[in-house]
Formats: sequence, structure tokens, C-alpha cells
Amino acid sequence: MVFSMSPQNSAIEVPQFHSLCWCSKQAGCSSSVCQCLLLKAATYSISCSMKGNCRNQICLKWKGDLKHRTTFFSLQCRALYSTFCIDSTDERHRDEWSSGRHKLSTGKKYKTNTNNTTPLALFPDGPLVENDQETNNRILQNLCTRGKLMHASKLIDVMARRNQIPDFACCTNLIRGLIKIDQLDKAFKVLKVMVMSGGVPDVITYNMMVSGFCRRAELASAVDLLQDMSLSGCPPDVITYNTIIRSMFEAGHFDEAIRFWKEQLRNGCPPYLITYTILIELVCKHCGTVQTMEVLDDMAIEGCYPDHITYNSLINFLSKQGKYEDAALIIYSILSHGLEPNTVTYNTLLHSLCNHRLWDKVDEILVIMKESSHPSSVITYNILINGLCRCGHVDRAIDFFNQMVSEKCSPDIVTYNTLLCALCKEGMVDEALQLLGLLRDSHYSPGLITYNIVIDGLSRRGYTAKAMALYHEMIGSGITPDGITHRSLVWGCCWGNQFEDAVEILGEMGKRGQRINNSAYRIVIHGLCKDKKVNAAVQVLEIMISSQCKPDEEIYSILVKGIADAGMTQEAYELRDKLIESKILKGKAVLG
Repeated sequence: MVFSMSPQNSAIEVPQFHSLCWCSKQAGCSSSVCQCLLLKAATYSISCSMKGNCRNQICLKWKGDLKHRTTFFSLQCRALYSTFCIDSTDERHRDEWSSGRHKLSTGKKYKTNTNNTTPLALFPDGPLVENDQETNNRILQNLCTRGKLMHASKLIDVMARRNQIPDFACCTNLIRGLIKIDQLDKAFKVLKVMVMSGGVPDVITYNMMVSGFCRRAELASAVDLLQDMSLSGCPPDVITYNTIIRSMFEAGHFDEAIRFWKEQLRNGCPPYLITYTILIELVCKHCGTVQTMEVLDDMAIEGCYPDHITYNSLINFLSKQGKYEDAALIIYSILSHGLEPNTVTYNTLLHSLCNHRLWDKVDEILVIMKESSHPSSVITYNILINGLCRCGHVDRAIDFFNQMVSEKCSPDIVTYNTLLCALCKEGMVDEALQLLGLLRDSHYSPGLITYNIVIDGLSRRGYTAKAMALYHEMIGSGITPDGITHRSLVWGCCWGNQFEDAVEILGEMGKRGQRINNSAYRIVIHGLCKDKKVNAAVQVLEIMISSQCKPDEEIYSILVKGIADAGMTQEAYELRDKLIESKILKGKAVLG
């Protein structure tokens, strides 16, 4: 319906809508004055006499009966009272979102305020001002910028009904935002509007939508969307296929996943190796090795052939589960396809065999590698040395180290650190220092991790002097000690009853903002108090507090007793009473 408003000296335009709700709660109007006039598909002529300029919101209340042709309104503003007269002129039913615009001369231009939190065009009662495409897109950008996603999706719907093309960048951001807040249906609706308007969502947006359908177990919708992607000008990528295949297996639709991939290959999908490998892994995991071999043959017919990556992935999966007979079947398949196991294949088998401590099988694989064209690499030796060290076979690990050196296979920093850790753990300190010397002479240099390994090993065995020497060496090499370094030294000093050295290290830790647990502070304070070095114990307490480490009741009790044992009984009693008064100590500490 159409409204024509006829003030005394001007005429303005009012868009048609089904209902008029005009109310205000300004100070100039009574709070109870809030009425709504429902006008059903009729055209009215509104005439009024207005004076002055009222900036406040108006309050409109009606008088009379809608059955009469004339209805009176009183318009109340602060310092302004005037009267309307509305005459019914026509009856016409129109959609609330397709209102017309009528040009009347007022001498002023009225624009939609795009800064409002909720634009008028989003009210279910209809807009008060009909916007063009450019204006609505400005509103859309404003809503998306401020995160008003639900309002933005409603505006997209309004624009679609009016055959307006929304801004595609806003649509893309809106779709992603709606998916993140689990409004998948609204996101899909915006996507359809975007595509029908000529926009092409990018593959990331499509993949987010596909992933959303898969999370909701709506696999049919995910597959349909995948088929629509190419039609819209954005073909699926490897992530799209991987997401759907994984979701099908999670839902237990194993055969359907295999058929899906076959159909995609027949429809011209590139034989993505990653997708193919994932499919084979999942078949092996859920359906067993026999069906995996069948799928391998079927996929070869479709033009999708396995390579070393696929086979090595299967061998890794089976070896971790200890299914070495099945792994042997995979190796037989490798040979039957004209391939041969490579170094990665052998290393994968060796890693699993070492984890399961099958050393006889390890020796067999090493013999096969030696006879083939795949000699052991530094990775191979690192796998062997690490496996042997974890099982306590340090002597044999050293043999492999010497073997790799004799074969001109240079050990790397991983080799050295692995062997150093095992030597220190077994208490072979001299061998560890000798190996550290070899590392210095190589083209590798000891790093922070290397020094921490050896310093910790020396400290635990009571070689505090050697540990401190390495500590000063690493500082001289430009390596900054970390919390692990200092903690190892503190514990070493405590085990060696070198509490004054521990105080110095704790002070250094405090300067660097490094922390240590309460038990270390407790041991140092107890050791100092036992040696009647109360001043040093108090210094440690200060370091502890400055490091934001809260002393417990036991530490205070040790300190009070230490002060008493040092001959300062009166001071100990006074300190104890103050601690009890401050509710730090709960009971009477035993003195003397």
C-alpha cells in the first residue's frame, strides 16, 4: 500500500508496508503512550500542520476508528503539538519486501542511516525507506564488519527477493562466520544466493561448508555440494575429497567411500596421491590387509597406481601394530608391481622392530639392506642407536656408532645427543666426556641440549666440579643457560652438600626469571641451617619470595629451628610468634 503525507507546506515520501508501528519513550511523551496502528493494504493520505523543528523522537497515538475514512493522530514532541489527518484513498495488497517509492517534493533528501545497530530494512514489519542495491551493500558491509551475522543473513535474503546482487566479498566472510557459529543452514542459504547471483565462492569456503555437513553426518549434502562446486567454477581440491572420505569411514560406510572415489576418478578427478594413500590406509585399518590388496588392484584399473609413499604408509601402519606377516604381503605387492623397497621402507620396518625389541629381525633387515643397493644412512643408524639405548644396550649402540664412522657415514647432532643421554644415564661419565670431545672436533658444535644432557648426568653422579666446568664453558661459547641447566646444577650442589654454590645458582636463576620447585629451596635452606649459615638461608628465602614462589610452613619451620640452633634462641622465638600471629605457622615450631 502507498502512503502520501501532506504537511502544510511540504510533501514527503513514505514507502508502503503492511503495518505501522510508531512509538517513543522520550521524556516529552508519557511512557504509557506507545500505540501501534495496523494498516492492512490500504492507501492513506496524511495531512498535517507542523511548526518548528523537533529533533526528538516522536510519539504517535491515534484517535478514532479504522472503519471511518478519516482518522486523527496527535503528534507529540517536546515543545511541539500538531495534528494529522489520514484519509483512506485506495486498497492494494503488496508484499512487504517489494514496496514502491513515490516521489514527492519536500526540498530535502532523506537517506537511510547505515550506522544503526539494526537497519530498518531488517524489521519484519517492513522498511520505512526502500534501499537500492548500493545502499544495501553498504549496510551489509557495516553489519559484517561489526559481526552482526544474523542480521546480515536476513539482509541477504531481502536483497535476493528484490533481485539485488550482494557484495561477494561480504558473502564469503558471512558464510565462513556463520559456519564457525554452527549456523550451517543459513550459511548454505547465503552461498546459494551468492552462486545464483553470479559469484564464485573460493575453495576454502566450499571446504568449510563440506566439513560442516560432514560434522553433522549429512554426507549426502556434502557429496551434492562437491558436485556443485565444478558447476560454479570452483573445482574440488584434495582437501575436499579427503574430508568426505574420512567422514564416510568414520560413519562406517566403507564400501560407499571406495565407490565414491572410483566414481570421482571416472568423472575426471585427478588421481590425487594423498587422497589415494588416505583411502588405502583407512581400508587397511577398518577392513584388513586382504581387502586392501583388492582395493589396490581395483584402483590400478581406474588409473590410480600406488607408489612408494602409499606402500610405506601401509608398512608403517602394519608394523606399528606388530603385523609383520601382513607387512610382508605389502612388500610382495611392491615387488609384483615392478618396484622394490627403498631406504624409507627398510627404516620404517627397523623402527618398528626396534620398538618391539625383535633384534634378530633387525639383523635380517640389515643384511638385506647391505646386499641391496640401499646401504644404511644416518637415519638408519639413528633408529638403531636410539632403539638400543632405550633398551639399555649401550655397548651395542656404541658399536653401531663406530661402524657408521668407519663407513664414512657422519653422525649428526641427533646421534651424539642420543648416545650421550644413554651414557650419562648408565653412569658412564668418562665415555660421555670423551664423546663430547669427539663432537667438538666434528663439524657440529655442542648446543644447549647437549650441554644440559651432560651437565645433568654429571650432577646426578656427584661430579659437581666437572658440571660447573661445563657450565662455564657453555657460557664462554655464547650459549645462554636455561632453567634446566640451573636446576640440574642446584640439585647437584645439594647432593654434594655444596649449599653455598647452590645459593649462587639460585641467585642467577632469580635474575633470569627462572623458577625451581619448592623442594629444592627446602633442601638448600635445610642444608644451610644445618651448617648454621642462617644468613645464607635467609638470603635463599628472599630469592624464593622474589621469584614469586610461596614458601610453605615446613620451610619457615626449618628456618626458625635453624636460627635457634645457631644460638639465637630469643630471635627464633620472636620470629616463630610473628609467623603464628600472621597465620603462616599453624602450631608451635619445635626449637632446640
